[in-house]
Amino acid sequence: MNQVLLIKHLVSLKKKMGKGELGDDYDERIKRINYYQAWTRERILKMTPEDVYEYISKLWAMLIWGNKQYVVDKILSENGEDNFKQQLANLLWSKDTIEKRWDSFRTEIKHMGPAMISEILCHTHPDHYMIWNRRAHIGFKYLEIAELPRYDYQVTGKVYTNLCAHAKQISKIMKDEGFNDYTLLAVDYFIWHELQVKGNLSAMFEDQEPTDTLGKDSRENSGFIHNDIRDKLAEIGTFLGFDSKTEVKVAEGSKVDATWEYRIGNLGRVIYVFEVQTRGSIDSLIMNLLKALNNPAVQGVVAVSDKEQLEKILRYSNEIAPLKGKLKILNFDDVLKIYDSMAYVNATINELGLVPEGF
Repeated sequence: MNQVLLIKHLVSLKKKMGKGELGDDYDERIKRINYYQAWTRERILKMTPEDVYEYISKLWAMLIWGNKQYVVDKILSENGEDNFKQQLANLLWSKDTIEKRWDSFRTEIKHMGPAMISEILCHTHPDHYMIWNRRAHIGFKYLEIAELPRYDYQVTGKVYTNLCAHAKQISKIMKDEGFNDYTLLAVDYFIWHELQVKGNLSAMFEDQEPTDTLGKDSRENSGFIHNDIRDKLAEIGTFLGFDSKTEVKVAEGSKVDATWEYRIGNLGRVIYVFEVQTRGSIDSLIMNLLKALNNPAVQGVVAVSDKEQLEKILRYSNEIAPLKGKLKILNFDDVLKIYDSMAYVNATINELGLVPEGF
């Protein structure tokens, strides 16, 4: 970490605070901490769907969504209400290590990524856990912190623990520099106010080469990669106005990873099917897509993987008549770039408040 840069910006922040340029952000921090800390394990387990909506919709990570109710309903329906509450209670209040709690929650719960999970942790335990999102990445990179995760799937419990350790270093220096509030939530506000050196969040990876193969990541984190790409495919579909779902049954004993569905009045449905391949059998992927094509509403099937595996999938599918010419391919790296760009666009538009969420 470049401590010269860090202290330079801490001095700048202190000057802004002295001039009253930061408004009431300290009061906002206290309100957020008080709200989330009030949700004890017992209260979380007794949450109603309305409670869950209020709890999740307050998160900054939800700014990318115009219709927050739709997103919360999907979280509850696809994870199960009781399972979601149990996993959330364990994430926040279990005595297991944060590394284990983080990995368990990410494995069990769909449609909640590192930004949302870390924000809940930080608001509930601001002395211990940081908020990890694109702005934190920009700030840490500017401070020359090495080996930062590029993609959400790379943020395992072990990686998140290391990121929090860096945030605690900043917190300690804030304390040494005389800041009254040096929690990791205060660190987040510092990053927001002082370290956003990229004018556009969509440019945060502009100096990095694309990843053509899953390689080592696939061997070590195949489950996280698969689930992250699966969920982002569904969320891209939602951004585009489709009714998107994950883990959809297409035949007895067969599920596909994600679907985009659109209803055309009383005429019927149009469905697009996606299968994500990180490791495992290509035969299984091909079989699932073939079964999906038996549904006349399915207008397209898409295999999603890295460059190397997509070439194998195409060669294999060209020998299967029902798939020849119908199978589309999508590189996982493109999925992640599309998601980042669309999330940025949606967050920016939603901040304008042009379209109210409604009743």
